[in-house]
Amino acid sequence: MIPKPVDDEPLSNTSTRAVAVLAGGCFWCTEAVYLALEGVLSVKPGYAGGDAQTATYEKVCSGRTGHAEAIRIEYDPSRLTYGELLQVFFGVAHDPTQLNRQGNDMGTQYRSAIFPQTERQAEIARHYIDQHNRENVFGSPVVTTIEPNHLFYEAEAYHHDYAARNPNQPYICAVAMPKVHKLESWVNTGEAGLTLKK
Repeated sequence: MIPKPVDDEPLSNTSTRAVAVLAGGCFWCTEAVYLALEGVLSVKPGYAGGDAQTATYEKVCSGRTGHAEAIRIEYDPSRLTYGELLQVFFGVAHDPTQLNRQGNDMGTQYRSAIFPQTERQAEIARHYIDQHNRENVFGSPVVTTIEPNHLFYEAEAYHHDYAARNPNQPYICAVAMPKVHKLESWVNTGEAGLTLKK
């Protein structure tokens, strides 16, 4: 599994809510991965990187709106760090070396991107990408972009909890569930220091 980030925030002493916005291909898949993690309070699929007027599934699928399919994660920073969310992002949720695609899903709407909510998140993400490239973790450069100052627009209701509601859908079986199983296997080794929801 990929290394932990050298630069990370410490666990908070108080139980509060923090937000991370990440884009790593189809949001059905990334949502399913993060919903399995203990300490994640909610995951919402949506669009980031473009304007409100074009933040619809039909328009974003054109690849011309500037949006990426993204997820908004609310998490408990007394149980999970931002760096741990990024470790799952790079190591499980998607392939950060694929430019404007994930597998057969092609277009800028499927790009690998981080939408930091604070300057500190941007710094942690930047240092972690540098760490991956310096250590040649993937054998290819990380192409993940860091895109601050973008709003998140929640996706249409039928996209929410899509994998859980459609477990037999072919795309979910072929693409989303293998990522969830990869997370489960990694967490069960004890290397991650993370916990799965029961």
